[in-house]
Amino acid sequence: MSTVAASAAVMVPAPRPSSEIPGGPVVNESVPVALVVGEGQEVRYTRSRRAGPRAWLRAVVWLVESDLHPKAGPWILPVARDLAARMDYGLGLVMYDLEGTARRTGTSVATVKRHVQILRELGALAWRRHGSKANLSLPGRAYTATATIYAAVIPPVYDEAMGHRLAGSGYEARVCGMTVAGRERAAAESAARSEARRSRQTRTGCRSAARRGAGVRGAAPVDNSAVDNCSSKAREPHSLGRYHRSPEVQVESGCKYISRQRASRSTPSPAPRKVSFNSDGSRRTASQTRASVAITSRVRALVNWAQGEDVRRLDVVLRPRTDAGWDEHMIAVELHSWMLTWRPSRPAAYIRARLAKQATAEHAAAAYEVAEGWDEQEASGTLTASKPGLVRSVLDGLAAGMAAYSARQAERGLDDLTDTSAAADMAAFLGTTTGALA
Repeated sequence: MSTVAASAAVMVPAPRPSSEIPGGPVVNESVPVALVVGEGQEVRYTRSRRAGPRAWLRAVVWLVESDLHPKAGPWILPVARDLAARMDYGLGLVMYDLEGTARRTGTSVATVKRHVQILRELGALAWRRHGSKANLSLPGRAYTATATIYAAVIPPVYDEAMGHRLAGSGYEARVCGMTVAGRERAAAESAARSEARRSRQTRTGCRSAARRGAGVRGAAPVDNSAVDNCSSKAREPHSLGRYHRSPEVQVESGCKYISRQRASRSTPSPAPRKVSFNSDGSRRTASQTRASVAITSRVRALVNWAQGEDVRRLDVVLRPRTDAGWDEHMIAVELHSWMLTWRPSRPAAYIRARLAKQATAEHAAAAYEVAEGWDEQEASGTLTASKPGLVRSVLDGLAAGMAAYSARQAERGLDDLTDTSAAADMAAFLGTTTGALA
C-alpha cells in the first residue's frame, strides 16, 4: 500500500468552531480532516513530526478538544498522560505495556486498545516497532516476547492551527518559526493567561480580606483597622530585613601569619618526574617516544596475541628494536617467527623475557667466537687461514680419504661415469702453492 493511500482513508466532519472551545484554535470548518490509517501509522511513512512528551501531551489535548475524531473524548487523556509519563525525553519513544497501562489508568485492556487506536488515527502515535508474542528462545528464559514501541508525533493539522513553520517533512520535521497568524495567536493566548492569573490573585486576596474582617465567630472583636486588600497592585514587597544583609568583609593588610608548628611540619616532597633514557645513555626526547609509540601501535594491530596489551608497555619492551631502526613489519615478522600457538596473559612480559633470552644467547655466542679466535672480517674476505698447518693437515687427510675411496670403488667395478678423477684433482691442488697454505 502506498503512503498516499495509507494516510487518506477515513474522512470525519470538521471540528466545532473555536468559540465553543475555551482557548481553542481557529479551524476552518469547511475543510474535513483525514484520519491516518494503514502505513501512515508507521514512523517510516508518517506525515507527523516527532516530539517530546510535554509538547506531545499539549497537542493531544488540542486534538481531543477540537473533535477531530468522532470517537475521541476526554476519557483518552488518562491513557495519553500515562504514555507521556513513560516517554523518552530525547526521542519521544515509549513502550506500549498494555496490561500495565490498563492497571495504572483503572480501565480494561480493550479500552486501552481503543484509545491507542484513536491516537494513531489522529496522527499522534506512530509505530516504531511492532511487538510479537513469538518466543525468542533466549538462553536462561522460558519465554520471551518483543514489546511494541510507539513514537510520539504531532500531526500537521496541529502545526497549521498553531501557525508553526516547519523545516523538513515527515517524522524528521522540526519547528523553525512562526507565521504572522501564529505569532498573533501566541500573543493573544499569553495575554489571556496573564489576565486569568491576575483575576485569580485578586479573588484570592479579596477572600482573605473578608475572612480577616469577619473574624472568628463567637470571639470578641479586636480593635484593628480594616485593611483594603482587594487589589494586589498597591501592595509593596516585604522589607529585606537584617537577616538578608551579608556582613562586610574586613581585609587586613600585612603578612600572612603561619604558626611555628605549621611551618616546622614536614611535608612529603612531590614524587620526581620519571625520565627515560636511550641505550646509549642519552635522554629520550618526546619526539622519539611519539615515533616509537606509533610504530608499536601498528605492531599491535599486526600481531593478534599482543592486541590485548597496553601500547605504552609494548613500547617499553620493543624499544631495542625501534631504536635500532626497525619498522612495524620487521618487528611483526620477528614476533610471528616465534610460532606461538597460545595467547600469553601478559604479552609485554613475555616479549621482554623472550628478547632477554635472545640477547643472552647472542652474548654467549659472541664470547665463544672471541675465545676461538674467530674474526668476522677475515672470514668474509678471501680464502686465508690464520693456521695454515692445521688447514694443510685437514686437506691432506681429505685427499687420502678420497684416494682410498676411489681405489675401493674401482676394485668393485663401480667406476665413475665421467673421466674426471676427484682424487687426482685434489692431489693436483695440494701440489700447487697457494697463499692460503703458504
